[in-house]
Amino acid sequence: MSAVLDESLATSAAVATLPKSAARQVRPVTLPLAAAVLTWALLGVLTLWWPNKPAAMGDWAYTRESGCAALLIAAGLFSLHSIARVWARFEWIVRLHALAPWLVALAAGLGAWEVVTAKLGLLPAPFFAPPTALVEVYLEDWKRLADCALGSLRLLLFGVSCGAAAGFLIGVAVGWSRAVGYWAHPVIRFLGPIPASALLPLAFFAFPSSYSAAVFLIALATAFPVTILTWSGVAGVNRSYYDVARTLGANEWFLIRRVAIPAALPQVFVGLFMGLGASFSILVTAEMMGVKSGLGWYLTWAQGWASYSNMYAALLVMAVVCSSLITLLFALRARVLSWQKGTLKW
Repeated sequence: MSAVLDESLATSAAVATLPKSAARQVRPVTLPLAAAVLTWALLGVLTLWWPNKPAAMGDWAYTRESGCAALLIAAGLFSLHSIARVWARFEWIVRLHALAPWLVALAAGLGAWEVVTAKLGLLPAPFFAPPTALVEVYLEDWKRLADCALGSLRLLLFGVSCGAAAGFLIGVAVGWSRAVGYWAHPVIRFLGPIPASALLPLAFFAFPSSYSAAVFLIALATAFPVTILTWSGVAGVNRSYYDVARTLGANEWFLIRRVAIPAALPQVFVGLFMGLGASFSILVTAEMMGVKSGLGWYLTWAQGWASYSNMYAALLVMAVVCSSLITLLFALRARVLSWQKGTLKW
């Protein structure tokens, strides 16, 4: 009891020496970090000392290593917790406080996953693998998985770049010119809503290789939302902007380049966001159907060999790749549209 009292007095003395804003941050910082330390330590203990339930394919690999890793994370968080009790004025401590509930939730989720799969066997193996099985995949099959991820990334970026460029140019042309809109509008209304995946058999027949067919389908899935939203952005520009520019002697090319396109950029980035999500689903479908590389192909290969842990590992890589690309897109948007910073976040 006296030790707890001494620690409380020491913390109060440390808080008293800090500015008021920093002192207010000490108490909310330490409690979530302490919970994160406890949760990760319990995860390590659970993984190491609770024996796995015997499975038909043998014991799960890397159980000991995963438990030790959880204990190391708990030790690292404990060190940060000790620092936070004294130096709460640092900005990264405040950020860590915001992240602490997610650290608790992550450890709790991994622990529940480990219990229902490896420890109790409530979910049948090998259809449901524990987290340690994903560790095995990343450590032993990382080369093939990395090659597939890079292949998917190259295909996706190539198709999205072609589709975004085509959609942007068509959208600007339709939004600016009535003559172009007269001919292009019916075609867009007829072909645009058709899912790109529905054209998969036709694309594989019409193009010389499955790779070029996949590029076409990804570009098509990207081009439609970019076209529609670019068109909407250009057509919705306030006409008074054009009148002011014409009064100052601007020609038509200047109006397009310096007035219409900058005003439509917020809509363009929304179209790019929607197109990127649609193109990623088409990418996986095309790779599963015909392309002989990439994460979609890896999923099909893993399912064929009943390697469900490899399948889950590939799905996690897909989520990371797609989320990272969207994050980069929003970073580009924040840089280009700095005057709209903070209106939309990812």
